[in-house]
Amino acid sequence: MLKPKPRQLAFQNLNPHTGKLLHLLKQCLFIKELKQIHTQMLINSIHKPNFLLPKLINFQDFPYASTLFSQIPEPNSYAFNVMLRGLTTTWHKYPLSLHLYYRMKSLGLSPDNFTFPFLFIACWNLSEITHGRAGHSSVVKTGFGSDGHVCHSMITMYSMCGELGCARKVFDEIPQRDFVSWNSMISGYGKMGRAQDAVGLFGEMREAGFEPNEMTLVSVLGACGDLGDLGLGKWVEEFVVEKKLEVNSYLGSALIGMYGKCGDLSSARRVFDSMKKKDRVTWNAMISGYAQNGMSDEAMVLFDGMKEAGVIPDKITLVGMLSACAAIGALDLGKWIDKYASERDFQHDIYVATALVDMYAKCGSLANALRVFEDMPQKNEVTWNVMISALAFHGRAREAISLFERMTVEAGTARPNDITFVAVLSACVHVGLVDEGRRLFDLMSSSFGLIPKLEHYTCMADLLSRAGRVHEAWGLIKKMPEKPDEVTLGALLSACRKCGNVDVTEQVVQLLLELEPSNSGNYIISSNIYKGLKMWDDSARMRVLMKQRGVSKTPGCSWIETENQLHEFHAGDNLVEISHVLKVLYEDLKDEGYTPNINAI
Repeated sequence: MLKPKPRQLAFQNLNPHTGKLLHLLKQCLFIKELKQIHTQMLINSIHKPNFLLPKLINFQDFPYASTLFSQIPEPNSYAFNVMLRGLTTTWHKYPLSLHLYYRMKSLGLSPDNFTFPFLFIACWNLSEITHGRAGHSSVVKTGFGSDGHVCHSMITMYSMCGELGCARKVFDEIPQRDFVSWNSMISGYGKMGRAQDAVGLFGEMREAGFEPNEMTLVSVLGACGDLGDLGLGKWVEEFVVEKKLEVNSYLGSALIGMYGKCGDLSSARRVFDSMKKKDRVTWNAMISGYAQNGMSDEAMVLFDGMKEAGVIPDKITLVGMLSACAAIGALDLGKWIDKYASERDFQHDIYVATALVDMYAKCGSLANALRVFEDMPQKNEVTWNVMISALAFHGRAREAISLFERMTVEAGTARPNDITFVAVLSACVHVGLVDEGRRLFDLMSSSFGLIPKLEHYTCMADLLSRAGRVHEAWGLIKKMPEKPDEVTLGALLSACRKCGNVDVTEQVVQLLLELEPSNSGNYIISSNIYKGLKMWDDSARMRVLMKQRGVSKTPGCSWIETENQLHEFHAGDNLVEISHVLKVLYEDLKDEGYTPNINAI
C-alpha cells in the first residue's frame, strides 16, 4: 500500500470544517463576514491566524489584527512579516513597526528579505537613521545584501534621511541593477534637492542601456524644474510623444510642474488642456504654476473652473490659491478660502494655516493673521518667519522682535534661521532701531551659529542708511563678503538722496549702472539727487544717458478689489471711475493739510 504524501496526510488530519472555512475566508469581502468565519474557526478549534492576518490588513482593521496577533502563542516569521506590512504600509504606525521588528529578533527569529524593506520604511518615516544603519548591518550579516528589494528600500531609507552618500554606496554595490535600482537613486537625489546629481545619473542610466520608464521621467522632470532646465524638460516631453506613453495624471502633472517652474506657462497650459482626464493633482499643478509665476488672475479663473468641473479642492489647492490671493490683495477670496478650510477641517494644517497667515498679512488684515497664527496647534520655522515678517512689514517692530524672542523659547525644534533674521532686521529697518539691529546682527553668529549673508548685510546697510549714517553704511557694504546687489545699493542711493551726499552717490551710481543698466529708477533717483543739490549739468547728464541707452520708465500698476471683482489699472490710464475716486482722495488729503513731496519726481 502506497503511503500518502506528507501534504495529503496533513489534510487528512485536518478538522473536516477547515477546508470549507479557509475557502470562505479567502472569498469573503466584508469584515463582518470575516468575524463570523473566525467565530466558527474558534468554535471548531481551528487555529489558523496566519490565514486571518492578511485579510484583516486588507480590511484595515488595526484593533482586530493587533488583538489576534497578540494571542498567537508562538508567532512565526510569516506572522511577523504580515503584521509589519500592515503597520508600515496600511496603518503607518512606524514606532510600532520598529518595536515589532526588535521583538521578532528577541524571540530568535531571523529577519528575511520580506522583513527588512518594512523596517527601512519605518526608519525613513521616523528619520531613525541609527536603526536604519543597524538594519543595514543585519542585512549584511544575514546575506541579503544582494537582494533587489532590500537594496532598493535601503537606498530610499538613506536618501530620505539625508544620507545620500550611503545611498549611493548601496547603489554602487548592487551587482546587477534594474529599473528599480536606477529609479530609487534618481528619485532620492531629486527629493533631497540634488537635482544636478539626479540629471547626471539619468544620463548614466541611458548610457547603461536602460530606457526610462514613467517613474524615471517623473523624477527627472522634477529635477528639470528645480534646475530650470527647460531644454531637458522638453526632451522628456518629446520622448513621451515618441514612445506613445500615456500622459496620465502622474506624468502630466510632472510635465505641468516642470514647465511652471521653468516659467513656460503656455506649454504648461497646453499639456493641461490636452489631458482628457484631469484629477485634483493635475488641477493643483496648473494652479500652482500660475500662482508661482505671479499670474494670480489666471489661477483664480482656473480655480473657478476646477469647482465647476466638480473637483473638490484639497490642502494643496488652497495653499496655491492663498498664494495667488496674497500676490494681488484679493482679501474677499482669501476669507472665503479660510471659511472653506474650516469647514473641511484644514484650518489647523500647518501649510494651509501658514499660507492663511501670509495671505492675511499681505492683504493688510494683520488681526486675522495673528488670529490664525495663535490658533495653530503646531508651528514650523516658516510659520514663525511669516508672522515676524508680517509684523515687521506693518511697522510693528517691537512686536516683531518680541515674537522673535518668543520663538527662541517656545518654538521647540523650530529654531531661528537666516530668514528669521532677515525678518527681524527688517523690523528694525522700518522704525529705525539701529542699536537693536546691531544687537540682533551680532546675535546671529554668537548665539545661533549663523553666518550673516548678503541679505543681512543689506538690512544693516539699509538700517544705517535710513538713519542718515551714509558713510557708515558705505563702509559696511565695502566689507561685505560678497559684492553688493542692486537692493543694497538702491537703499543706500535713496539715503544719499535724502541727505544730499554727493561723493557716496557717485560711487553707488557707478556700481548700480553696471549691475542694472536698464533700471530706470537708478537714473531718475541720481538725477533727482543732483537736481536737489542744484547740480543741473549732472542731473541732465543722467537723463540724457537714460535716453541714449533706450531706458524707459515702467508705469506703476495697482489692483483694487470691490464687490469680489478685481480691477487692474496702470499709471496714465484714463478710467473715469478711478479718476473720480482719486480726485476725491486728493481733496481729502488737502483738507487734512497734506503737502506732497515732489522732489523725487
